[in-house]
Amino acid sequence: QVQLAESGGGLVQAGGSLRLSCAASGSIFSVGAMGWYRQAPGKQRELVALITSSGGSTNYADSVKGRFTISRDNAKNTMYLQMNSLKPEDTGVYYCNALLKSTGASHIQSYWGQGTQVTVSS
Repeated sequence: QVQLAESGGGLVQAGGSLRLSCAASGSIFSVGAMGWYRQAPGKQRELVALITSSGGSTNYADSVKGRFTISRDNAKNTMYLQMNSLKPEDTGVYYCNALLKSTGASHIQSYWGQGTQVTVSS
């Protein structure tokens, strides 16, 4: 069984910073691309940032470019999101996603974490 667990969310003032972590655990054979998504109240879930399996390529939503940085530590099966210069519109539940192959599985599957709340006050 595979689990993704986010941590690092919280309440911060506008202009502040937070660092989110997403740790994959369980019977993992390999981890591919990973990403962060967020969902604000009353809105659809949206992509925030993506990172390839090697970490060599990243992609960001226009709204967070220059402020957020996605990274990963493959030795720890962990992904990070460093969020700087936070704005009230960054408020939402942040979810991590991973495309991974569990031990004994025949194909790659998409896994989601339970989400962590980020609230930015003005």
